[in-house]
Amino acid sequence: MELSLRTIKNIHNNTAINHSPATTEETNEQQEILPFKGQTTLQLKTIPLQPKPAQTAVIAIDVSSIRLGETTDGILLALRAATVWKQRGTAYRYLRFGPFPIHITDQNQHDILTLFHEHNPAQNPQRNNLYHSLTAMPDLNQTQTRITALLERWLQTQIATQTRNSLILLDGNLTTTTTDQTANAITQLLQTARNHNNIILALTKITRLRLNGHNITDLIQRDPKPCLLQLEGYQVANHMRQLGAIYVAKLNHSPYTFRLDTDATISSQQAVEAVEHLIANDLITDGYPETLRLAHIHATFTANEVIGIQRFLAQAYGIKIAQRPNIRRLLFGPYGTRHDS
Repeated sequence: MELSLRTIKNIHNNTAINHSPATTEETNEQQEILPFKGQTTLQLKTIPLQPKPAQTAVIAIDVSSIRLGETTDGILLALRAATVWKQRGTAYRYLRFGPFPIHITDQNQHDILTLFHEHNPAQNPQRNNLYHSLTAMPDLNQTQTRITALLERWLQTQIATQTRNSLILLDGNLTTTTTDQTANAITQLLQTARNHNNIILALTKITRLRLNGHNITDLIQRDPKPCLLQLEGYQVANHMRQLGAIYVAKLNHSPYTFRLDTDATISSQQAVEAVEHLIANDLITDGYPETLRLAHIHATFTANEVIGIQRFLAQAYGIKIAQRPNIRRLLFGPYGTRHDS
């Protein structure tokens, strides 16, 4: 909140938003890591799922950011996060953070990233890594991606610290590159969850992982009952860090399946039992947990909300909203090959 107020002050009465028609949500979806080409040997083990009656809290977390427009000095974006939790027999409850408008410029992006790193428990013990990560500053669009990821990891770690004996659902996967600045944060998150008897389950809606030319989620689509497909020995490139065990999850009788990552340090039996607790304590619609679906809905920005935030900034700070001309449309008309969303 302080960061939002501090950065927005520097647009007061002197900057115009060049409003872009793009209102597509900029989410922190991790890039998936493809396996080695030509991989043909892999143990495929299908595990049937039976709901576990024991009551277990299910908590889902999602964070999103959206670009509101450009100014003469930088870009305007908005951040929002949401957590949703549920226990069997109780109503869904949620807590939403934001939206927080932030003005990122070349002059303040170092301070912004420093602030996010200082409040990240995985970064404090590694001041050298923090200094190294901030010496090569990214461009402004990459800064948006980085602060969204840092906010998400911070919130996930806070939830893992403040809860016990719960299932924590994440949107994404647990595979990173060796140079990814958030890899240490993921490791810290998994360790914190284990210390509090929590289990992390990360679901990926659309996966690019393939096996022998087939998408891994296609391998159990025809199975009529809920089950897990364990991919033991699934290899990724040497410059990648695989922090989770990879499964394909079919959580109910619907035909939809998803990639599921669990903490690689827990046993396969613990992972299966965690998923069985999930399907017993959460509503599963179209094969997807309701808590994670609601977290996405509460975090996502709608087009009306984007207009409302822009209107608020224009009234509160006297900025002028101007439409940026679409150069491709002016040059090529309907024959432009790139479509703005």
